[in-house]
Amino acid sequence: MRVRSFKSRLILIGAVTTSLVAICVQRLWMSPAPSVAATVASDALPTTEIDFDRDVRPILADRCYQCHGPDPIGRTGDPELRLDIADGLFSPRDGGSPVIPGKPSESALLLRIIASDDEVRMPPPGDGRSRLSDKQIDIIRRWVRAGAVVPPVRPDGRFARPANYPFPVDNAPTPDRVLLGKTLFFDPRLSGSNVMSCAACHSPEFSWGDGEARSLGHGGVQLGRRTPTILNLAWAELLFWDGRSASLEEQALGPIQSAAEMNQKLTDLRAELSAVAGYPRLFDLAYPGEGISDQTIGKALAAYERTIVSGTAPFDRWASGDESAMTQDAKRGFALFVGKAACIQCHTGWNFTDGGFYDIGLRGDDLGRGNLLKEIDVVQHAFKTPTLRNVGRRSPYMHDGSMATLSEVIDLYNRGGHVRRPSLSPQIKPLRLTAGEKQDLIAFLRTLTSDDPRVVLPSLPK
Repeated sequence: MRVRSFKSRLILIGAVTTSLVAICVQRLWMSPAPSVAATVASDALPTTEIDFDRDVRPILADRCYQCHGPDPIGRTGDPELRLDIADGLFSPRDGGSPVIPGKPSESALLLRIIASDDEVRMPPPGDGRSRLSDKQIDIIRRWVRAGAVVPPVRPDGRFARPANYPFPVDNAPTPDRVLLGKTLFFDPRLSGSNVMSCAACHSPEFSWGDGEARSLGHGGVQLGRRTPTILNLAWAELLFWDGRSASLEEQALGPIQSAAEMNQKLTDLRAELSAVAGYPRLFDLAYPGEGISDQTIGKALAAYERTIVSGTAPFDRWASGDESAMTQDAKRGFALFVGKAACIQCHTGWNFTDGGFYDIGLRGDDLGRGNLLKEIDVVQHAFKTPTLRNVGRRSPYMHDGSMATLSEVIDLYNRGGHVRRPSLSPQIKPLRLTAGEKQDLIAFLRTLTSDDPRVVLPSLPK
């Protein structure tokens, strides 16, 4: 019988008599290593030689994290066996400590490694992993004797900011293209009413959203979804909440043509722009010989939107080595983000999104990507994972704007979603975060907000 929870194993160990524990310990700590008692009492056993990342983490990663995840190296374990790496490695989620104070040789971790009883021993028999070698046990023993200290979790190379933004070869950025795109972006003449520009919904004052729970379209009519930010879209592969556009060039023309949004026919837009004295020259400088066309309008808007990149945030400075850039609660929040809370499963990389589509258990009838892929069960009610950059300035949250605060968002994930249905992402499970852990997560999320320069509005052609 395999013990299915950490707590169960603690109960079993508690039932083992003192004499049996002594026999088990003696059996594994004898020759040529000193006895347990000698190990605890003696200073002869070096502890400074053990480096956690070099010596200990590989053992845990190979033998422990596969079940007792998730952890910062990306593995996800059985949620019934998951341990909390954020507050101390191998500290059970319902309390306890990996090391018995004053008795490091009797730590919960060591007793499970050296136990002779197969019902208790870790790794368990029959799961394909052999028992730890004498050398590995010695490393764990030294580490535990030194206090089982886990170095603070720090960001790795996945979170490094890129030096430049990507672009398609047929629309390489130039100053003239960016200027044209910026001018079009802020020009209300792109709408059928001549009162709504792209910036009406994607305002730099709201981190390139509009601050509304639901977008307002043509004639002030409320739309069905919240305006997504256009921050860092240069790295996006699929656009809109449901991923219906495959490029920024394509996406840029969508809202213009939508009767519910900007309500402008492209044929009318081309004629209107051609009649404005300054626009033909701007198009000729940006796209020589191509003229004013649907393609050049879309390309210019995309060229500008790719320049909208969030700036350096406190998290980036901390990731680069500035320890003062983040508070201790924010650092604990990052450990939770990549560990117990498992946010990193979807919000990964420097932009904190994998660009994927998931059903996270929100209430509502909107099928999201399922409207496009009706025969695929897993994308029903699925929406795109948004970037977390500048998330502190982008409320309300979710595709439907149903959550006003980050606390509400974390509560949703902590409970494992609001509704259970076949399309619910398997990553959505109760997290059992404490009140303090939730606050630490929020503290970390706020470090992703950058102080970006104010946008200087362009002069519109007349």
